[in-house]
Amino acid sequence: MNNRNTAPPEQQAPQPPQPDPRPEPPVPPEPGDCCHSGCAYCVDDIYQDALDQYRADLKAWQERHP
Repeated sequence: MNNRNTAPPEQQAPQPPQPDPRPEPPVPPEPGDCCHSGCAYCVDDIYQDALDQYRADLKAWQERHP
């Protein structure tokens, strides 16, 4: 017995929309997280990169959810 749905696409049950939650902002570093040693890639740099990505993701999300 074949359990596959053979109904035409217009008669099949609609698929629920995929979840698309609003992006969450990154957690900023604590005041003491930076050691002020001139690291090549400081926690502040990592946070700034994450913040830039968050802003881009948020803008794209807002365009999908006017």
